Formats: sequence, C-alpha cells, structure tokens
Amino acid sequence: MKAITYSAFGAAADVLQLVDVPIPRPQAGEVLVKLATSGVNPSDIRARAGGRPGVTKPPFPTIIPHSDGAGVIAAVGEAIDPVRIGERVWIWNGQWQRAFGTAAEYIALPSEQAARLPDTVSFTQGAVLGIPALTAVHTVLGVGSVAGKTVLVSGGGGTVGYLAVQVAAASGATVITTCGNDADQQAALAAGAHAALNYRSEALVADILEASGGASIDLAVEVEFGQNIEVLTQVIRDGGRIVAYGSAKEMSPTLPFYPLMFKAVSIDLALIYLLDEVQRATAVGHLTELLRRDALDLRIAETLPLEDCAKAHDMVAAGARTGAVILEI
Repeated sequence: MKAITYSAFGAAADVLQLVDVPIPRPQAGEVLVKLATSGVNPSDIRARAGGRPGVTKPPFPTIIPHSDGAGVIAAVGEAIDPVRIGERVWIWNGQWQRAFGTAAEYIALPSEQAARLPDTVSFTQGAVLGIPALTAVHTVLGVGSVAGKTVLVSGGGGTVGYLAVQVAAASGATVITTCGNDADQQAALAAGAHAALNYRSEALVADILEASGGASIDLAVEVEFGQNIEVLTQVIRDGGRIVAYGSAKEMSPTLPFYPLMFKAVSIDLALIYLLDEVQRATAVGHLTELLRRDALDLRIAETLPLEDCAKAHDMVAAGARTGAVILEI
C-alpha cells in the first residue's frame, strides 16, 4: 500500500516520504480500515518537527503520521463480528502512541477506535471528527450541560474554536467568542455566537462583560491559556470553569493564583488523546447526536492528494486557514 512515512524529525519536505509498505493485518480485537481521507492537525506537525517537550527523537523507527481519518472497514481480526466489514467509520487516536497512523491506504487498529460514520457525513468531513470535533465537544460538554449558561470560546475562527461555538450554541448556551478578523467574526455569528469580539481589543474585558449583559462567564473554552489567563480571571464567575486545550504562545504561564482561588475557579487541561472510556463514550455520544441533528458545519479549507502531504503540513503550520486540511487517499 502507499503510505507517507518519516524516520527523523525535520522540515516536512525533508523527512516525509511516499513509499510502498505491506498492508497491515488486523490482530485480535482490531479492524482493518481502507482509508479514504486523512486529517492533518497541528499536533501532527509538532510531532513530525520534534516540537513535543522532552522528545529528542521519533518514538518508533518508522512513523506513518496522522491520528484522524475516515474510510470503510475492509477486514476484521479475531473476536470482532464480521458484520462490521463494509461499515463506514471515522478514526480517533490513529497514531497516538502507535507507529502507524492514517496517512496511508490502510490502517489496522482496535475496533473501538473506528467509530461508525453517519451516512450523511462525507469521508472528507469524517477526517475532522477525531481531534477537532471531539476536542470541541469535550471542552464544552465534558463537565455537563451548558443550557442556559454563558460560554466564552477563544479563537472562534480556528477549527476547534469554530466547532466549539456551534456545539455550545446548539446545546442551549449563550456564546461569546473572540476572533482575529472581521471574516472570522461574521462566520462565528452565523454559526450561532451571540457576540464575536476582536481579541486584539485593548478593552477586551469590558467588551466581554458588555456582550454578556454585565454577567460573568460560566465556562471559558481556551486555546491560548497563558496569553489569556489575565482576561479570563477578570470575566469568569465565582465557581466558574476554564477548560484549556492549548497554550502555544505562552507555554509556561504565570497564574494570578489568589484572584482565581478567591473565585474558586476550576481549571481543566483537556487533552483529547487521554480521555478515559467514560469520557470518550460521552464525547462520541454527544458528537453523534450533533451530527444526527446536522448541527455542525465541518469546514474544510483544502483537500490535497496523499503525495502532497508535505504541502499539507506546511499549510497547517502556517495557520491563516479557514477550516481543516485533508488528504484524499
């Protein structure tokens, strides 16, 4: 089968190779998925570039990148009901703590990591569900209902942020989001946000409180925790919750501890790869219901052929895109 591989950290064009490798055989408890698409995420770029803290060399001699993808089950291993053969599925954690991910024609992985893909969702859209959509669902709904609450989503123009706006709005919350430009603000409003603010505003705290009618925020979903913690501290309510899934611009943040403590604020650090079985099942259940309701716009910025994997990595690394970058296989 054709696959993209790398064996050393480095620039995408230097280390990613299109090669032929054997089709994997599903082991007991596994399924073999013939992939139609592979999603490219920022975490894939960091992993390939050697950007994870404390990691000095690839964890496996040869790696097929990417954790997200979608396709059809082609074969099953022992103990898996053959009725699954032919089932349309989407993949989660395809390359998390495993050597071989979804940037290939086939992947073999535990059966539970191939979730049924609704017939109304394309394979291209299915490749957005693993990291972006599950992160959005878990950060918004992971600690319970948000109906009737006010939710602040930072970075509403990003792939996860845009989905989080939709998840919160579809779940009955009043949503305030921050964006970097007018186009993202307009898109967020169309997606269900009550207010979309420019995060560069020097009066952002006042802007947020004005948008909320003077009330403090119940839940903040945060993509740049270190950069935004001072603002969050001022707008979060007593007993409120901050769920952070990123802090790329300030990876060693300083916390205003006493202001947060005297509001009894809860801070959750969300890593979608490490959900336990109950959390994962809950998130997949919420996501499946939202898809059934056609409540999510799974934006795609670009689709490229598998052989253009390096170009796709560079596009994601550059940012300034509206939606996900997907490889078609």
